[in-house]
Amino acid sequence: MSYLPKFSPQDHAYMRQALELASRATMATSPNPKVGCVLVKDGVTLGQGWTQPVGQAHAEVMALRDAAAQGNSVQGATAYVTLEPCSHFGRTPPCANALIEAGLARVVAAIEDANPQVAGRGFAMLRDAGIEVAHGLLATQAREMNIGFFKRMETGRPWVRLKMAASLDGFAALPNGQSQWITDAAAREDGHRWRARADAILTGIGTVLTDDPQLTVRLPGDEKVPAHQPRKLIVDSQLRMPIDAKLFQSGEVTVFHAIKNVERENALQSMGAELRFLPGAIPSTNSQVDLLELMHVLGREQVNELHVEAGAKLSGALIQAGCVDELLLYLAPKLLGSGMPMFALPELQRVDEAQSLKIHEMQQVGEAIRALVRF
Repeated sequence: MSYLPKFSPQDHAYMRQALELASRATMATSPNPKVGCVLVKDGVTLGQGWTQPVGQAHAEVMALRDAAAQGNSVQGATAYVTLEPCSHFGRTPPCANALIEAGLARVVAAIEDANPQVAGRGFAMLRDAGIEVAHGLLATQAREMNIGFFKRMETGRPWVRLKMAASLDGFAALPNGQSQWITDAAAREDGHRWRARADAILTGIGTVLTDDPQLTVRLPGDEKVPAHQPRKLIVDSQLRMPIDAKLFQSGEVTVFHAIKNVERENALQSMGAELRFLPGAIPSTNSQVDLLELMHVLGREQVNELHVEAGAKLSGALIQAGCVDELLLYLAPKLLGSGMPMFALPELQRVDEAQSLKIHEMQQVGEAIRALVRF
């Protein structure tokens, strides 16, 4: 029978500190998870650290280095870490070995690693070395911090967040297609912060043709946000992408298509686009990009979080295909009266046929209400 160890108020405080450290790695570690570590003995913090960019040191090693730089011995200390220490050789050596060699007495982890190469093996290595191990402290918060990593490890697909801005009466644009700007500057800046944490941003050809977006992260004046730019992904089943689209001006662009057209393919490749042929698997769908398979492709390419900013058609198709995990909605205090819906979904005959979702979080951002709603 499993049970949750009894943790002290001090344990909670140090794990919260470790989670704060992990948050500093946002936008820097993918495809690795964001992890924080605090080393403590007799109520004194000896060292702390967080995961560095891919190929560099993990949180535990950074904390050990920090302690050494301060001249602190960690023999007999406790490590508070937001994820199970890794037990395998990847781009870096196992963190579990580093903690064992340093002479730690206790390791408190928030959550077990979902990576099948670890998944309890790190804990076993520590216990075999005589180190006391406990986990489950603030596990929900730790999982939330790396929700895309856990989703990819468990399903082979990224966590998909679909962003949409709309009026209070549910319209994403006027009948003529105009949508700039339904929300105010504060909400738009907040949306860019959500873009920044994603590994890739996806839109459809309809949005490209209508809005000619850049699909870049733009946060002027905020020096704390690194210049991380997610990959740009376009669903363009019929290869209608214009070669003068703004999104070609910077960053990687991958176009997923469902037909063959050598002339159009050559034109787009001349602009630096990567083309991926991904038609549906059955005749009735083979002229459209297979959206579910697209998610598996991105999972294999180690995309943890996918940010979607698309029109009603593609957004609705992604929802119907079961690809969307979360809606990021900005509801502006405006009434448009009529216009284009947020999602193109089949008409229902009864209210009880409606898909039920769960409101995860709501708060005001500028003049808008930001709602995170999960499937």
